[in-house]
Amino acid sequence: MSDSDLPATPPTPEQIRSWLVERVAYYAKLPVEEIDGDVPLPDYGLDSVYAFALCGEIEDILGIPIEPVLLWDVDTITALTAHLSGPAAA
Repeated sequence: MSDSDLPATPPTPEQIRSWLVERVAYYAKLPVEEIDGDVPLPDYGLDSVYAFALCGEIEDILGIPIEPVLLWDVDTITALTAHLSGPAAA
C-alpha cells in the first residue's frame, strides 16, 4: 500500500497486515513469503533505525501517530495489525 494505494475507506486488517509484511520484508531484505506474522520483528534484524522508519511510514500511510517503542511492546506483525486496526478504522 503506497500513498496512491490508500483506500477511500479505512484499510481493513488484511490490508494493514499485507502492507506490514511487505515493509518488513523490504527492511529485512527477505522475500515476502519468508515473513511470518507471529515472529518477533527483532528476529528479522529490525533494530531501532528500522523501527523509526517503519513508524514514520505507518504515520504517513495510515495517518496513525505511533511511538517507535510500540514496535518493541507489540513486536509481531499479527499483534501490530490488531493494534493498528482499531485506530485505522476510527
